[in-house]
Amino acid sequence: MLAVKTLRSNLNIFRRAIWLMGNQFEISVVADDALWAEELINAAINEINRVEKLLSTFGDDSKVNEINRNAGKKPVKVDAEIFRLIDRSLQISELTHGAFDITYFSADILNAVNTDTQVLTTCSNYQKVILDAKAMTVFLKEKGMRIGFAANSKGYAADRAKYILQTEGVSSGVINAGGDLLAWGSQPNNEPWTVATADPDQALQPYADLDISNMSIASLVNTEKHPIVSQKQYFNIVNLKKGFPVSEITSVSVLSPSAELSDAMANPLITIGINAGIYLINKLNQIACVIIDDHNRVYTSKGINITA
Repeated sequence: MLAVKTLRSNLNIFRRAIWLMGNQFEISVVADDALWAEELINAAINEINRVEKLLSTFGDDSKVNEINRNAGKKPVKVDAEIFRLIDRSLQISELTHGAFDITYFSADILNAVNTDTQVLTTCSNYQKVILDAKAMTVFLKEKGMRIGFAANSKGYAADRAKYILQTEGVSSGVINAGGDLLAWGSQPNNEPWTVATADPDQALQPYADLDISNMSIASLVNTEKHPIVSQKQYFNIVNLKKGFPVSEITSVSVLSPSAELSDAMANPLITIGINAGIYLINKLNQIACVIIDDHNRVYTSKGINITA
């Protein structure tokens, strides 16, 4: 166990950028000891790597791969961490009426049916994931169904890295996961973290001065009008139920206490559109959003005031 250190007055921000989970991560720790900060950053990186391996669909020892291999055959026993993550994912699917969905179809089925949306909807349906909390099993009812965590694994990994850092005594820091930000505590000058201070690359955004201390903000940009059908792109910018790209929204940013939740909720808002997205967010507690449309008009949910 790493030693817990009490932060003192002479504080600095120690940062390290590293490629993890297919994204550029930057981990920032507020501390007064460079060696201690580096040790803790290493611990956070190790945790992110652990999460990536846990949720991988590759390798014979991958539980997610085992679940997918047994689709339509039998339930698979999993550990509590994977079970809870799948359970939370299904709850978000229910909340968004299926706009967020960790299920998808295998490449073989996609090649066989081309773009037959009825078949895709049958195989890609969160309601066909059966959880047994007592037995701790996961069962995909349809042969050809798969689950994957492309839409929320990055946020979950950031949450876990923050947990490790806080457990070891880091009272202030930022995790930048490919532009998605998770911040806690305050800057060395006691000012709150804002989007721009946590990620200068977003300094020109209309919400750059938004306070994100002890919160997470995940952003998703819709730049493709004719997407290549791959798992990640298809879920990000195509409405599966209607089968066509959604182009009214340019970008969505979701603010919540959890990077996993912010990460997961950005996808549905791109899919369901501005009015439905704002309506959905306004019904929920401790979550907010900023939406920019293709005319650069800014829409915000309740609780966010942005001055031009």
